[in-house]
Amino acid sequence: MDQARQTANDTASVVARPPLIFLAALLLGLAVDRLLPFTFPADDWVHWVLAGALILIGLALAAAGIGNFSSASTPVPTNKPSRALVTSGIHGWSRNPIYLGLFLIYVGIAIAARSLSALILTLPLAITIRYGVVAREEAYLEGRFGDAYRDYKARVRRWL
Repeated sequence: MDQARQTANDTASVVARPPLIFLAALLLGLAVDRLLPFTFPADDWVHWVLAGALILIGLALAAAGIGNFSSASTPVPTNKPSRALVTSGIHGWSRNPIYLGLFLIYVGIAIAARSLSALILTLPLAITIRYGVVAREEAYLEGRFGDAYRDYKARVRRWL
């Protein structure tokens, strides 16, 4: 990450807003399914229970992460500068609970919609989030919070 550019706008300079990346992948998967329908084998009740559980757990993780940021008076959007390093609550368990929650919601919706294409797009989505968002955020936070962030990284896993 170019340190001068990072300092100039004081944000992580991610490739795009993460919720928009998830939404774009989901819409692309659903559109591909309309053009090239695949059979999605699943029992009606099993796929609904699994989808519902993933969506609910994802919502809880994302809400907890957003709540932590709100309590610390630091913005959630990646296009705004971080005011505080949040390391407690759900962030003491995962450095990225909001993104983890969004992944679970994404997969839950893909299963509910029986979208094989959206499920296949989970891998490129994960790569995009990992390198286009998380890596940039980590470099930004390390530059902004220094040793405090490095200590946090050493203590808490990125995802689980």
